[in-house]
Amino acid sequence: MEEANQSVVSEFIFQGLFDSEELQIFLFVTFSTFYLLTVVGNLFVVLLIIADHHLHSPMYFLLANLSFVDFCLSSVTTPKLTTDLLQENKTISFGGCMSQILGVHFFGGAEMTILVTMGYDRYVAICKPLHYSSIMDRQRCIWLVWIAWMIGFLHSLIQTVTILGMPFCGPRVVDSFFCDMPLVMKLACTETDTLGRVINANSGIYATTCFILLMISYTYIILTVLHRSKDVASKALSTCSSHLAVVVLFFGPCMIIFLGSVNTTWMDKFLSVLYTLITPVLNPAIYTLRNKEIKNAIKRLWPHYQT
Repeated sequence: MEEANQSVVSEFIFQGLFDSEELQIFLFVTFSTFYLLTVVGNLFVVLLIIADHHLHSPMYFLLANLSFVDFCLSSVTTPKLTTDLLQENKTISFGGCMSQILGVHFFGGAEMTILVTMGYDRYVAICKPLHYSSIMDRQRCIWLVWIAWMIGFLHSLIQTVTILGMPFCGPRVVDSFFCDMPLVMKLACTETDTLGRVINANSGIYATTCFILLMISYTYIILTVLHRSKDVASKALSTCSSHLAVVVLFFGPCMIIFLGSVNTTWMDKFLSVLYTLITPVLNPAIYTLRNKEIKNAIKRLWPHYQT
């Protein structure tokens, strides 16, 4: 009985994105470029915030953590995706597959909570400006970020432990480019429909709750700035617009996937590419191109930099 409960599948095979060899070469170049930009862009933001003492504030501390988690999230799947585009046999070991599931849910969960924390930071800064320094002090910021990482870890641990307890003894083809948990669960040699719905609902509720909290924060922000002067309202909305753009880019695909709104495989693959590859490369561009303080910090480090 004990032996029957153990996994006998040593590796999984990815179906990949497309079968066309010419298209896969094009995607290899494109995705490699995007990943390079993700690594350079996000790590640049992190190092810039560390190096420039003018950016040592709660908002930029949270932004540095967001950039780092974006780098980590993209690194879980993209290197494997790009190398598989040049290979006929797209395989991953059982341990590697479980590591991908752990990483995607860990960094994805942490990013959701960090985005909520950033929304709360903007709420305090705009709605309670006189109390901002006392509410968002250094110690509280560290605790909020630590809690965000712990929530992401616990979320991923629950997901990974659940799937590790399943027996895999037969089918091993995953119709995706990474170990997407619902697709891997379908390969288990046991009935997983009920458990799959529970796990999917867990992720969907988590994402939806974070999104609702963000919308509540920004509803209060909008109601507050409507009663301020035009210049103050314009500055506040400009600061928040970058964050809102990132929120929509990240939560949109996640909620569609987790809530099961899409039943077509190609759309699932597209949305997965969007939040694991496209969004992480856009975040640094959104924040640096629209943020005057980031631009000034770049100028201080490189005086010849032109905006």
